This record gives sequence, C-alpha cells and structure tokens, in this order.
Amino acid sequence: MKQRILTIIVLMALTLPMAAQRRNSAPQGPEALVFTTEIDLKATPVKNQASTGTCWCFAVVSFLESELLRTGKGEYDLSEMFIVRNNYIDRLKDNYLRRGNGNLGPGSFGHDVIRVFANDGIVPDEVYTGLNYGSETHNHSELQAFIDAVATVPVNRRTESDQYHEIVNSILDTYLGEYPSEFTYKGIKYTPKTFAASLGLDMDNYVEITSFTHWPFYELGVLEVPDNWTMDQLYNVPIDELVEIVDYSLENGYTVAWDADVSETGFNFSAGVAQLIAPAPRTASPSSTATEVSGPVRVEELDPTQKFRQDGYETFTTTDDHLMHITGSAKDQFGVKYYKTKNSWGTSRGGFEGYLYTSEKYLRGKTVSILVNKEGIPPAIKAKLGL
Repeated sequence: MKQRILTIIVLMALTLPMAAQRRNSAPQGPEALVFTTEIDLKATPVKNQASTGTCWCFAVVSFLESELLRTGKGEYDLSEMFIVRNNYIDRLKDNYLRRGNGNLGPGSFGHDVIRVFANDGIVPDEVYTGLNYGSETHNHSELQAFIDAVATVPVNRRTESDQYHEIVNSILDTYLGEYPSEFTYKGIKYTPKTFAASLGLDMDNYVEITSFTHWPFYELGVLEVPDNWTMDQLYNVPIDELVEIVDYSLENGYTVAWDADVSETGFNFSAGVAQLIAPAPRTASPSSTATEVSGPVRVEELDPTQKFRQDGYETFTTTDDHLMHITGSAKDQFGVKYYKTKNSWGTSRGGFEGYLYTSEKYLRGKTVSILVNKEGIPPAIKAKLGL
C-alpha cells in the first residue's frame, strides 16, 4: 500500500510541472492598452478634412483655436477653406514665377497657415465653409484638376492676364464660395484682416522646428520636402531637445502642431494608436491581433536614434505625410508615454472619437517637424536658437 502511495506521489510530482509548463507556454493573447491621462489641454471639436489634402490647414487652424482658448478668447470655429483658397492663389503665383515647375498640389506646411493668417486674415467657418458644390463634406478632386489645368496657360503665354486672374477666382468661387471681403459676425462688421486682428494672435509668436543632421543644429535651414513649396526655413535641434520642447509646451499649457510620417506599419488610426515597430515582412500573413483585441495593444517598439531619423529621411522612408494636433499626454499601464493627438478624419473612424495616442518613440522616430508657440520652448533651448 505504501509502495502504491509513493508511486502516485512520484507520478504527480512529474506530471504537475509538465501541465504547468503546458499552461505557461500556451499562446498568450495581445495585452490591451489602458491610457491614463496626464495632460489634457483645451481643444475645439474634431473636424473632417474628407477627400482633400488639407490636413496641414485643419491641424494648424485647430492649433490656433486652442491658442484662443488658452488666452481666454473663447471657442472659435475658424475657416480652413479661407486659408486654402488664399494658399491656392499664392502657389499659383509661385508656379508661374517658377515657369511651371512649382508645386500646385493640395498639401502644404504649417507655416502656410501662419503666412495666410498674417497677410490675408481669417474668417469664421460659418462665413466661409468652402462647401459650394452640393456636398456635405469636402472633396477637392475636381477643383484640383481645374487648378492644374488653368495654371499652364499663363506659363505658356508668359503673362498673367486680367482674364486669367478672373478665371482663377471664378474657379475658387464656384467650388469654395465667393470671397468674403466683408461680413457680419455676431452683429459686428469685419473684413478678414480686421477679424484676425480682433482675435489678438500674433503670428510672429509661432515657429517651426525639426531634427535632422544635414544642416547644423540650432541654425535655420530648408527642409527639402515637396510640401515646403515656399522653401521656408525651420529651426533644427537634436531629437532629445525636440521631444523636450513638446513636453515643455504641454506642461506649460501650449499645444503642438505635429507634422509626421503616418505611412508606417505601427500607425493604426482605427485602433487609435501610433507605435514605432518594424515593418511587417511582405510575405507575412495578416495579423489576427485586430480580431482578438479591439483597440490598441502592447507591442515591442524600436528605439529610434538620431541616425535612425536621418537614414529614414534620406532613404525616403520617413515622408511628410500628415499634420495633426497634439493636445495632451498620457501613460499606459506599463508606464509608456503617449501623446494625445487630434486628427482631422472625423470621429467615426478612430478608436478615440477622432483622437489617437502617439507613443514617444513614434514621435521620436517619425516626426518631420513641429509648430509651437515660442513661449512653449524651454528657456535654455530658446537661447540656443536665438529666440
């Protein structure tokens, strides 16, 4: 009897670890991320750029609307399409002077919003919605085709006639609406310039900053991407300091307009997260993660260096894709830092009502540039830049 009991004990001792090992080695499902907000700055409602390449305008207009909230001016809904219209006029002139070699596409940089605001003013969205073609959402495909076509005429004729300017304005009137030279808003009559002045925002307060090594840090240089068609200069800082600027801005109540590469495996707006992960092999089978867990999940991220950034830029794998608006920060349950990022793709597509969470490593690796208030730059960095 004792021998039988001893045999059973030995067998249990042998089989229990094996069973535990089988349980421990069983495939583990992806870990769903839970975000805890740390900073959440004021922002206006999410909009939808729809079928347009005007993210640059939606992001920076949202940034300026947050500046109005920050300064106690109240909530404003400013017109993106007023900026877009004036930007088309400016780039048509640029294309003519470049003898047809300018960039007429819909994409631009954040500084184009600042330039138009400073030179031409701004109007409320209710005054100029830009929806003059029987649609409830923006769609600029036909407008862009006409812009491309008419731009060739003055180049070929070597003159910008009065009739050419009339035709351009007629095209813009047809698709976006007649230019609001004067308008009444809340019982007060304005022009675009007087309305801009009434908001009390100084466009000289805003600067663009990048982080690459093909020109010296702390100096101005041109970022050679197609959307920088004005060849504006940006300040250049090491990547650690660019992240420091973002963090300091948020900690001191300033939001950040963010220009980034979003054509990456780890940019998953439907799940509401951007994480820096290695591209999936072309032969790999589709991941089942999305069906196992709805929303963002924990992944092993790459560790981006300054060289990683430069290699991405010079091999054209880090591209100027999309502008968004960083309005806060959060951490997941593992202590990983994320930035709360307002997009302009409406509220139904993403996992967080039009927002997503961008990991610090994604921001480090895939930022093209940022636009910030000068007062959101740490004093030591500000001194290095001569601001």
